[in-house]
Amino acid sequence: RSCPTGVFLLDIKQHELKMKPTFFSKDSCYLPPLRYPALCTLRSNAKSDEYQYIIHGGKTPNNDLSDKIYLMSLVSKNSKKMVFRCIEKDLGGDVPEARYGHTINVVHSRGKSMSVIFGGRSYTPLAQRTTEKWNSVVDCLPSVFLVDFEFGCCTSYILPELQDGLSFHVSIARDDTIYILGGHSLQNNTRCPNLYKLKVDLPLGSPAVTCTILPGGISVSSAIVTQIGDTEFVLVGGYHSDNQKRLVCNTIVLEDSKIEIVERASPEWTPDIKHCRIWFGCDMGKGSVLLGIPGVNKQLISDANYFYILRCKGAEEDKEEELTTQICSQTSSEDPGDSTPFEDSEEFCFSAEANSFDIDDTDTYNEDDEDDESETGYWITCSA
Repeated sequence: RSCPTGVFLLDIKQHELKMKPTFFSKDSCYLPPLRYPALCTLRSNAKSDEYQYIIHGGKTPNNDLSDKIYLMSLVSKNSKKMVFRCIEKDLGGDVPEARYGHTINVVHSRGKSMSVIFGGRSYTPLAQRTTEKWNSVVDCLPSVFLVDFEFGCCTSYILPELQDGLSFHVSIARDDTIYILGGHSLQNNTRCPNLYKLKVDLPLGSPAVTCTILPGGISVSSAIVTQIGDTEFVLVGGYHSDNQKRLVCNTIVLEDSKIEIVERASPEWTPDIKHCRIWFGCDMGKGSVLLGIPGVNKQLISDANYFYILRCKGAEEDKEEELTTQICSQTSSEDPGDSTPFEDSEEFCFSAEANSFDIDDTDTYNEDDEDDESETGYWITCSA
């Protein structure tokens, strides 16, 4: 079936993965399907329960790169459908160029909030393109962009500590500080153990941005971070190199303007996960991570993806990591191919807690749904 927006709600119940299409309000703008956009949530303050989604950049279906930024918020929900409002924000000043594989975070300082954009890749400038390498990409300049949605303006900062462009790195924000970890540099084809600390001060006058290079980083790209406590996070997945997945997990603790990264016990990875070449996934919230592998690794259905759920435990929970043996299959619309870079493989984007939109845990038949199939869910068969 077609989805009216290209945005789905996902829920996993009793060995079934349900994809339910969402709807946009009549005053919404068009939101194209995007791959590898930067995504985060924007709250009115650090403790607020109400928030909007910020979506920036990404690849469009035509393989173009987007430089647009969207704000999406929940308008209404009931047992049959959920309605979002999506608006495109016009920005002035130092607007970031079109890109993908970057990050966006929100910082809070002195009662104010701003978004911070960093990293990513863009196409080679038109003047430097050739027919053979028309779609070649390069690292974006390592500038830091502050985005003020209240006044609709952007300001870029060039910091001497940031010398190389990065993409598919990890970024974690807490209050007025963002930690940037790992990442891949196309220029050097390296995954250096980067660890940067960006601190943003928002006084009445001009903002101030400082960067500190910290020791103890990790060489990884395309990793996933999930939060398991107020100051505790778990880093999962990613790649050590072009031909080596990273099967080690780490605990990241942010306290008193400091970061501590330690190795933690890894789950019992299944043979399918250990031997696959590509894996992907995203944070589902509350310590849960959805991991996927291409079906070709299982030699069953070559055009399907198989999914696992990793549930990470906090320090206060005396339990081991749990990798659910549930296997979900979904037909894939693309064939990654042997030449596809790891960071350009398929991905999922989750931007809320796993149960943020729960309405009713019981799915009941309603004959009215027969008249409009767009309001029913998508069901994907799973097997244990």
